[in-house]
Amino acid sequence: MYVKNGIAYADEPGKILSVKNVRPLNDYKLRLTFSNGEIRIYDFAPMLEYPAFRALKDKAVFNNAYVDCGTVTWNGETDIASEALYKGGIPVT
Repeated sequence: MYVKNGIAYADEPGKILSVKNVRPLNDYKLRLTFSNGEIRIYDFAPMLEYPAFRALKDKAVFNNAYVDCGTVTWNGETDIASEALYKGGIPVT
């Protein structure tokens, strides 16, 4: 437990990870390099059913993924939190 700004948190404080590099792969997967040096593969296909991500079904749009402010974004409008990508990603060994 830790306290920050008068608020008690049950977890331990952690360093926020950011995405340093993204490379779109086949089948709507992303190869991600994080600020801690880890590389993970994130399967984005299930996310395409959500309204916010439907435009990414267009492979040309999906393949234009880039890193902006530490997270993955597309077309300047659609992005996803680096924490979600890290937690849902499979480590590359």
